[in-house]
Amino acid sequence: MSHKKYSLKEKRAMRVRSGIKAVSNRPRLSVFKSHKHLYAQLIDDTQGVTLVGLSSSSFEGATKTEIAAKFGAAFAAKVAEKKVEEVVFDRGASKFHGRVKAFADSARENGLKF
Repeated sequence: MSHKKYSLKEKRAMRVRSGIKAVSNRPRLSVFKSHKHLYAQLIDDTQGVTLVGLSSSSFEGATKTEIAAKFGAAFAAKVAEKKVEEVVFDRGASKFHGRVKAFADSARENGLKF
């Protein structure tokens, strides 16, 4: 039984998020990676409101990385509808690698600025 107040994953996510919130007043693009899917939200931290939320569960592809790239393009289009151009990328506890990187690169190619 562990007596730690926070898990290592929670500590990592808090460490990443604290640096982001302290520096920027732009909306935060938060990405969560589960074993099967990616989930992304565009959050306005000044008002505490989620502007856009989307899941990769409705996308298809040969690999999870390809699905992440398609998902990034679709998410960028949704954000463009809200007339938001610049965001801050919040990777949470995940490394900027693999599916998270594919998502971010695809979103950048489709008009989002990090």
